[in-house]
Amino acid sequence: TTEDGPYALLKTMESVAAQNLKMLVLTSPGERIMDNKFGVGIRNYLFWQYTSATLSDIESRIKQQTARYLPYINIRNVSFNGGEGAPVTGASMVDNFLSIQIDYEIVPLNIGSVLTLPFSA
Repeated sequence: TTEDGPYALLKTMESVAAQNLKMLVLTSPGERIMDNKFGVGIRNYLFWQYTSATLSDIESRIKQQTARYLPYINIRNVSFNGGEGAPVTGASMVDNFLSIQIDYEIVPLNIGSVLTLPFSA
């Protein structure tokens, strides 16, 4: 809206939490000044083989980083989908596409939500 100027401001705790989680997942370790451990670094995984070990590593990294930097968010579930919404199981990648769905809860507000991040290689 025009009251915010050229950029829309985040005005609810839900939108702030979603944006903070998104930035945590998208930021690569070493990218944030003064804290080189911040970030999941999801783009670092784009050209890896999507084995169950890789997907487990991504999920673990998301949960560890969230617990450390966003303690007010509880990750309930992380799921992966490939092309056309098919679940990713091992090397079943279709069209070099990966979508990550993070089901989370904002603990102080007792509000749940889902963040979906699509990636193409």
